[in-house]
Amino acid sequence: MNERIVYLDNAATTRVSKVAFDAMLPYLNEGYGNPSSIYSVGRDAKSAVENARSTVANAIGALPDEIFFTGCGTESDNWAIASAAELANDKGKGKHIITSAIEHPGVLNTLKHLEKCGYEVTYLGVDGQGHVSLDELSGSIRKDTVLITIMTANNEIGTIMPISEIGRIARERGVPFHTDAVQAVGHIPIDVRGMGIDMLSLSGHKVGGMKGVGALYIRKGLRLPPLLHGGAQERGRRAGTENVPGIVSLAAALGDMVSRLPMQRVSLLRDRLIEGLLKIPRSRLTGDPINRLPGIASFVFECIEGESILLLLDQHGICASSGSACSSGSLDPSHVLLAIGLPHEIAHGSLRLSLGDDNTDDDVDYVLEKLPGIVARLRKMSPLWNE
Repeated sequence: MNERIVYLDNAATTRVSKVAFDAMLPYLNEGYGNPSSIYSVGRDAKSAVENARSTVANAIGALPDEIFFTGCGTESDNWAIASAAELANDKGKGKHIITSAIEHPGVLNTLKHLEKCGYEVTYLGVDGQGHVSLDELSGSIRKDTVLITIMTANNEIGTIMPISEIGRIARERGVPFHTDAVQAVGHIPIDVRGMGIDMLSLSGHKVGGMKGVGALYIRKGLRLPPLLHGGAQERGRRAGTENVPGIVSLAAALGDMVSRLPMQRVSLLRDRLIEGLLKIPRSRLTGDPINRLPGIASFVFECIEGESILLLLDQHGICASSGSACSSGSLDPSHVLLAIGLPHEIAHGSLRLSLGDDNTDDDVDYVLEKLPGIVARLRKMSPLWNE
């Protein structure tokens, strides 16, 4: 096993940051009270949750009572989409939803479930860089459209969507707008009011917090039905005893990341990685070359398989991905790469390198040293390769 580990899969999950670890540690031992209890240990836990709520709200320009803690980003997506659809249906407004073709499975599979329940979904196409067309979006809105759900930035190719413009269109047409911002929050500035966002999903483990905790922003005045039924936690909107250490870790990590925006050092590392790897013959960058997340560098290499690249990178201690971690194990090429127009045979050769605060210039140098040789080695074994 290689002694050196270079972790370049931060879009899949991040290390718990020191700030988050130090903040949550007291709530794993002496601060173990149930926030619903009235004695002092419980009140201390309740206070920690409410302080965390304020921190998360400040990070995205929301009010504290617009933040609801969940178990993960996927739960937040499910709650926002399914409950907004249920609310609109109960009011007789319609059963039509608009999304994009490159959403995360947490969104797409929720919509597939709703389609089985009689809802109609319009999947907007994207251009070769992963952008939705605002004209197509506007033209797709109907009288019975009850929700627009489009991600803030794509988790595979890093393209940032025109969220403010989408929010403006949604607001003008009177349609609630949800965005899956799991990859974007903490990495780029977010202002839910200025961007016209009604609901926003985020996750702790993408920003240096614990796994198993997320949050959903719900604009004040939008009364979503609860997804989970039980006790009165989260003001009766999300039952279940609060994950106090996780909530505290999420808030501490997110607050720290937002305080250090923009991520210029990470962006420079990303750009140097892109510049170096595009020197490999018949390689291409996927996603918007400029308007992309600071940490994501995503490529396709012709005539080889992404899974093979990952296995050989792992032999050198380099951790990477061939797409979304939530789709690993699938033999099909990425739905995102197919949606931006890549043919199957090229989409199979995908590689996503996602950087974070812990990465260094030496990490980039190491990848630039090892990856070209790995690609050349695999191409020599490929019956499709012809120099």
